[in-house]
Amino acid sequence: MASHHEELEKSFTDEQKETFEKFHDCWSEYMSLAEATIFKYAFKLGMQMAIAVLTK
Repeated sequence: MASHHEELEKSFTDEQKETFEKFHDCWSEYMSLAEATIFKYAFKLGMQMAIAVLTK
C-alpha cells in the first residue's frame, strides 16, 4: 500500500498533494475511531459472555 501511495503522490500537483494528505489524515482518524469502537463492543460482549458462563 505504501508503494502505491508513493507512486500516486509522484503524479500529483502541490495542491493535489495537500488535498490527498488531508484525506489521508481524516481516513487515519476515522480508522482509529472505528478500531476503538470495535474494541469496546468486543470487550463488552466478551465480558457479558464471561458473566453468563460464570453465573450458571
